[in-house]
Amino acid sequence: MTSLLPPAPFSGIATFGRAPHVTSAAGFDTAILGVPYDSSTSNRSGTRFGPRAIREQSLLLWGYNNVQQVNPFEALKLVDLGDVAVVPPSILATHDAIEAAATAVLDQQATLITLGGDHSISLPLLKAHAAKHGPLAVVHFDAHPDTWDYEYLGQPLSHGTPFIRALEAGLIDRDAYIQIGIRGPTGSPQDYIDAVNLGARMITLEEFRTRTMSSVLEEITQRIGNRPCYVTLDIDCVDPAFAPGTGTPEVGGLTSYEILQLVRGLKSVNTVGFDLVEVSPPYDHAGITAILAANLVFEFLSLRALRERGA
Repeated sequence: MTSLLPPAPFSGIATFGRAPHVTSAAGFDTAILGVPYDSSTSNRSGTRFGPRAIREQSLLLWGYNNVQQVNPFEALKLVDLGDVAVVPPSILATHDAIEAAATAVLDQQATLITLGGDHSISLPLLKAHAAKHGPLAVVHFDAHPDTWDYEYLGQPLSHGTPFIRALEAGLIDRDAYIQIGIRGPTGSPQDYIDAVNLGARMITLEEFRTRTMSSVLEEITQRIGNRPCYVTLDIDCVDPAFAPGTGTPEVGGLTSYEILQLVRGLKSVNTVGFDLVEVSPPYDHAGITAILAANLVFEFLSLRALRERGA
């Protein structure tokens, strides 16, 4: 028997996957939250439009994940909470608003999935999650370590500093912090060394290419163990051939299929939160970056659904 087709992707209001839009996560187990903020970018801006673009492309998702054999839209009680009320001139006020919004969701016992926005938003999200779970294991997909200890134009917070600030604050378990996809030019050889000295297990793209996917995933799961784990995914971990719509693209990255495999491979990880950041629609030819981002969120929702049913 053929199932009914979902509504046409060009019709209706663009919540993520057509989830109901309400302002409270009470009664739901999973919540989508947008953070349309890009005032801390160091190159080209535009990620403030990311949450809307990802939601629009999510309307292409029919629902059933044939690889994971689950329909997360049916298995989860999913809600789209809309966007945080960001304050473009003030990163501090914006971070306070993000932390407050995230804390409210976690207090209602829902898992939070956040759509960025630039990568600075991960810091207040980590604060909210660490307040609930203690120091977090972190799986960090990125082209850049984002552990630079500098003040950009006199400011200690930017999209290049969230993880050094999080490490300084004790939000991250240094024994369970892994970065994947790091590549590209840096200001000096010390940049990678500093990240490793802070506790990051850095898997550069060059190392990744010498290994099998299964060995990388095995290392991730062994390092994380059963710790509460936060996953943060900067879309620039993917090669700009597959994800051109981002603020700081680096050539020679992961393929779209490889990042799908990496996210799918987190099935056994005790993931308590997820963000996807740095989608910049003004540079996104034919929407392919937002399409990939929507599918990656769908894959994470599928992981959540599998854990809910004990698979």
